[in-house]
Amino acid sequence: NYPDTYLADRLKADWITGAARAADYKTVLAIGAVNNNNPNVPCARMLAMQQLEGRSFTSEEILSTFQPATVCWTMLENFYSKGLVNRDQLANKLRATLETTNRAQARRLAGILFPGSLNVYDTLIKNPRTWLNKQGKPQNWRDTQLITIALSRLARGDNRDAAASYVEKNWAQAIPKQELEWVWGQFGLVSALNTEPEAARWYRQSGSQAKTDYNHAWEVRSELLQLPINWALVEAAINKMSPAQQAEPVWVYWKARALAAQNNPDAATALYQSIQNEHNFYGQLANDELGQTLKLPPVPAAASATELAEVRSHPGLQRAIRLFDLGWRPEAVAEWNYALRGMNDRQLLATAELAHQEAIYDRVINTSLLTNDEIHFGQRFIAPFEGRVSEKAREIALDPAWVYGLIRQESRFITDARSRVGASGLMQLMPATAKWVAQKIGLKNFNLASVNDFDTNTLLGTRYLGMVLDQLNGSEVLATAGYNAGPGRPAKWRKRLKGPVEGAIFAETIPFTETRLYVKHVLSNAVYYSMLFNGQPQSLKERLGWVAPDAATQVALP
Repeated sequence: NYPDTYLADRLKADWITGAARAADYKTVLAIGAVNNNNPNVPCARMLAMQQLEGRSFTSEEILSTFQPATVCWTMLENFYSKGLVNRDQLANKLRATLETTNRAQARRLAGILFPGSLNVYDTLIKNPRTWLNKQGKPQNWRDTQLITIALSRLARGDNRDAAASYVEKNWAQAIPKQELEWVWGQFGLVSALNTEPEAARWYRQSGSQAKTDYNHAWEVRSELLQLPINWALVEAAINKMSPAQQAEPVWVYWKARALAAQNNPDAATALYQSIQNEHNFYGQLANDELGQTLKLPPVPAAASATELAEVRSHPGLQRAIRLFDLGWRPEAVAEWNYALRGMNDRQLLATAELAHQEAIYDRVINTSLLTNDEIHFGQRFIAPFEGRVSEKAREIALDPAWVYGLIRQESRFITDARSRVGASGLMQLMPATAKWVAQKIGLKNFNLASVNDFDTNTLLGTRYLGMVLDQLNGSEVLATAGYNAGPGRPAKWRKRLKGPVEGAIFAETIPFTETRLYVKHVLSNAVYYSMLFNGQPQSLKERLGWVAPDAATQVALP
């Protein structure tokens, strides 16, 4: 009765999922196309086509479709049993999952790969050294795989050097070279995630062994932390990546840096130029390396009255706005995003303006980010609340552009935003932090219910950010990381540095993925906000500065 609506689309996806669970594959194929991202749907369709029509799929298609969802597990088990995915491919999937420390998913993969041996797998994961001491030389493929996994788990112990000696003495000659190199790559990964300078040593022992994208990235990062940097090894580590990973702006930039350091300026310049128009952290750094002034894109023509009237009359957007008014944010966002399907740049800009008029600031940003040719930075980097945030920042000599950059990343200007861990408001303050700051600054009549209040939240948030900045010697890189991960962590990370490093290198080598991306986004945002506020050229590289080890810093903030 309600075609082309979000709820109808979601119902169809749920219907397909339920039918696949019941092995009703005729129904799976009978239901029309869906547009949402329920991971069960593509797995259900592939399974149904194989079961009813005898369709065959390549292992690449199967593994790229697979996600850890109910129907996808059924699909993987079925296709593996029929030989559409071979054991080496599934073993690589298991190894990649072990790197993410998702032990439940890894165990389920092990159950498919080693049927009847889950008790053995559980034992070696829990206590690999004890299990290995009871093993002889591997007699077959299964033995080799289990021993290799157990050896890799030794890297997660307290003494990696002792574990490595044990591997060398007892197992280096017992398993194939490529398996041993994979083990050394795991030693490198665990060492890198613990911000240990020895990580590069382990990675160099891993040779040219192909790794996951995740592990390849950490091999490059480990080389960036070696002082002096061996740029030839940085380049070599990047060259081990797949072409798709090498094409990511982050690795284009670092490869260009490596080429420039090896006296190959023409090749470096070509790489910088290939990403200089990217509106992100690495596009900004590429402009800095080229010595060119970063420019904002021209402002598109404002949405016309006709364009605004068209989007305001859109039924899906009307539903979304009503849901926002009711406080049903998750449902409202789903309706809003579904309504954007098929819109061109002009329609998206008009829809972002509609969100602005309705004071739904996160939808202003996220909608405007979808345009391809007409780029409106006034929408993408909206600065609501008429300078009240800037006023709070200037009271304690903080850069308003930095504060706006942080809020944009923290909450997208949703005043009552609440994270899964309990952080609240524009500046996403944890209750304990808010209470502590309120006490420190002598805020009277404070209670936790007021944390979402605009003035209270921005007062406490800017004061806390200023305290973190002071504790971390005025470094915006360190303070941004500290605001996200706690100020003790960046202080610990920099103590392990062997000497001063560029702020860009420090940001790139932050071991927490969330914090690493957060720092890049916040500081990139800050550059753009500064340009919008001041109309003056900005350099991200200058803002990042340098980070030096400083064991004397005492961080006592919560």
